[in-house]
Amino acid sequence: MIPVFLSGNGSGGTPILVLVLVIVVVFFAVVASLLSRYRKCPSDKIMVIYGKVGGGGKAGVQAAKCLHGGATFIWPVIQAYEYLDLTPISISVDLKSALSRQNIRVDAPCKFTVGISTEPTVMQNAAERLLGLKLNEVQELSRDIIFGQLRLVIATMDIEEINTDRDKFLAAVSNNVEGELKKIGLRLINVNMTDITDESGYIQALGKEAAAKAINDAKISVAEKNRDGNIGAANAERDQRIQVSSADSDAVKGENEAKIVIANSESNRRQQSAEAERKATAAEKVAEAKAAEEAYAAQQQAEIARASREEATMEADIIVKAEIEKRRMEIDAEAQAERIRRQARGEADAIFAKMEAQARGVEEMLSKQAAGLGKIVEAAGGSADSAVKMMIADKLDELVKIQTEAIRNLKIDKITVWDGGTQDGGKTATANFASGLLKSLPPLNDMFQMAGLSLPGFLSVDGKTPPPAVEEEEAPESPGK
Repeated sequence: MIPVFLSGNGSGGTPILVLVLVIVVVFFAVVASLLSRYRKCPSDKIMVIYGKVGGGGKAGVQAAKCLHGGATFIWPVIQAYEYLDLTPISISVDLKSALSRQNIRVDAPCKFTVGISTEPTVMQNAAERLLGLKLNEVQELSRDIIFGQLRLVIATMDIEEINTDRDKFLAAVSNNVEGELKKIGLRLINVNMTDITDESGYIQALGKEAAAKAINDAKISVAEKNRDGNIGAANAERDQRIQVSSADSDAVKGENEAKIVIANSESNRRQQSAEAERKATAAEKVAEAKAAEEAYAAQQQAEIARASREEATMEADIIVKAEIEKRRMEIDAEAQAERIRRQARGEADAIFAKMEAQARGVEEMLSKQAAGLGKIVEAAGGSADSAVKMMIADKLDELVKIQTEAIRNLKIDKITVWDGGTQDGGKTATANFASGLLKSLPPLNDMFQMAGLSLPGFLSVDGKTPPPAVEEEEAPESPGK
């Protein structure tokens, strides 16, 4: 709703008028903005509309919409447009050393005229691939395509076909090039070829051969015309002589003189005819010999050029192959050396890591042993001597086991004792042997004393800790015994 302001002084219609003017201005501004988005396409351009232009392309979306002529509305925000110029583009292609079907290098400079196509499908390709490119970029892209197709066409034709049948050559070039240009949105308008040359001089030799043939044909024609003229002159002279002889001869001499004159004129005519025929034949043979000589010379030059080219080609192949093999061997040697260096560095790093891990393991083991020994000393009241005794006491069962194992596996199949009954200290020799065998093992008390320990009292015979073992000296015998 539009608010209406009323005032007591009669000026209540002013706000309404202002609001109406604002609405009218906004309306005309919107209409002018929409009209400015209605674009017309000139006849020498293609309008490419991109953005949201409807479906039909990949994933249901069309990339662009092309318009040649007419006009259309460009929606603001969601659409934009650009122009593709239809002005023909001239491209000079100076093709050199193209290989023909006869393996002869040919130089074929050409001039192509191309332009953006107005066919719907080709025009769509131009919108997708050429929009935004500058003129020199389009020329370079087209030149690359034309170079490849021109070489392909030359490779399928002989030099004679290229040189003599230009229409066939240009038709093949047009078909191949236009098919490739359509892929990027272009069409071929015209092809002009200036001249065709080859590095071996083969085309020049063909021209010399044709010129020599034309000259020889002209010489032969001239000789034939001269011969016909001489024959005609001889016939006219003969008729003249016959008429003069007939008019001057009188009736008396009549037939005889006339026959003589006729015979003489016939002889002269035959001689002159034979001479003219001989000259014509000689001229023809001379012309043929000269033509053959020039043809052989041109063929010799062509063969010399071809031999030089083949020799250069073979030398280039051998040198290039040798150079490639040399470079390959150098690269292989460098790769082998680098592999050995890396392998040596890897082995050194592995040895270093292994030794470092072993050192850390030994360090950790010694640290744990030191910590354990520290706890043992702490449990022994801080006395290292007591800690050592504690550790030895802990290993006592193993020591006793080792002592008993010393005679456990001793096998005595048979003991023969020659006992004469003699007593020593109240014991027989047999008893002394058995007791001596047991005494050969260190007593438990002696082992404790060697370790700096003493047996507890409950392990002794009288309930007391036995004193340290003292080596007894043998008592001297009394003189009375």
